[in-house]
Amino acid sequence: MIRLSQALAVLAAAAAAAAWAQVSLPGAPLPQTPLPRLPSVTEPVTGTLKPASAALSDLRKLRVRELLRSERDTFEAGPGGQPVVRRQVGALSPSPAALERAKAAGFTIRGSHALEGLDATIVVLEAPDGVSTRSALKKLRELDPEGEYDYNHVYLESGFQSETPAPSPATPASPVAPGGPRIGLIDSGVDGSHPVLAGTSIVRHGCDDVVFAAAHGTAVASLLVGQGDGFTSVTPGATLYASDIFCGHGGGSLSLLAIALDWMAREKVAVVNISLVGAKSPLLTGLVRAMTSRGFLLVAAVGNDGPSAPPLFPAAYPEVVGVTGVDTNRKVLPEACRGEQVDFAAQGSNVVAAAAGGGFGEIRGTSFATPVVAGLLARSLESPDPAKAREALASLESGALDLGKEGPDPTYGKGLVGADIRAGRRE
Repeated sequence: MIRLSQALAVLAAAAAAAAWAQVSLPGAPLPQTPLPRLPSVTEPVTGTLKPASAALSDLRKLRVRELLRSERDTFEAGPGGQPVVRRQVGALSPSPAALERAKAAGFTIRGSHALEGLDATIVVLEAPDGVSTRSALKKLRELDPEGEYDYNHVYLESGFQSETPAPSPATPASPVAPGGPRIGLIDSGVDGSHPVLAGTSIVRHGCDDVVFAAAHGTAVASLLVGQGDGFTSVTPGATLYASDIFCGHGGGSLSLLAIALDWMAREKVAVVNISLVGAKSPLLTGLVRAMTSRGFLLVAAVGNDGPSAPPLFPAAYPEVVGVTGVDTNRKVLPEACRGEQVDFAAQGSNVVAAAAGGGFGEIRGTSFATPVVAGLLARSLESPDPAKAREALASLESGALDLGKEGPDPTYGKGLVGADIRAGRRE
């Protein structure tokens, strides 16, 4: 275990070491230096992990500040201090005429991707030399008042891991044949060689087919589908559709999130776990509505920025199922965000999950409560269907345990679900 001061020092060093977060569309040159794994902020208490909740609520903010400071040529602060890609503006389904006007004004098309499953197109435009990102966005909106333009926002994880223990001798499960439940994951990379994931069926997407195993994506994946000696998950035996939008770097861009959502739509993966948080965007708003109107369920972490923090997205969209975390006493995590975006609560602490490279690590945060809700919904929604999606949500709500104030509330939402599920290894 490490002390608070050590954790913050390691966090700052890790953020400074990040050469890039992958923020552009496929085809753009990207450095391939993996980030070091970030430990959680902890205090040593009788040999157990005890997160310092106040520090946890500031951890993502600190990481963002360090990323903006160390990579100022690549990133800058957008609205609310959230990270965006410098000199890049995203456009959702711009008309050919609008693109011609943009090019005439000096903009360059950095990348374009047809979102066939959502009947849309995502285009990333680069500002002319000497034009700020803010001015570029304003100019494009002036050139095309009816169009949808926004910053290319960057989305980060919503959970924390302890230092990785030594590799465990866990016995992998027998290989699982494709079939049965399917569940989607949009996150960082998954270590499919880990003993509890080696026997699972994983369909990968992103990063030009290169695997960048990462701590966060591996932990979430193990809670969704992992299985082995002494380890279980919410949906063991399910096929995991995993889209890596980080590719070894410090965050996932809005443009790559859009491409991942489109892949899930084309593959008809009805339930998608998104344990990532970031800024609201009109582009993401349109994509979320396109998914949910087709009967997909997007399940996202509400975030760990503290009870008074502004809402984080995509969980804060009304169409998205927002998940908070509770401890073993069924009390909300002190660092969890609160508000109307909270739909359900699930276990988010005292959980041990797979660590990239082998072994297990203790985890905490709304990121790791989200797989419980996503897995339960995936059990009852085999394919995207608006009516059946509503039925799945109603069924989940009917079995929820009311916590806090009577009825739905901004702390626990509609209540605790999955109380009988023992996903992960609890020690």
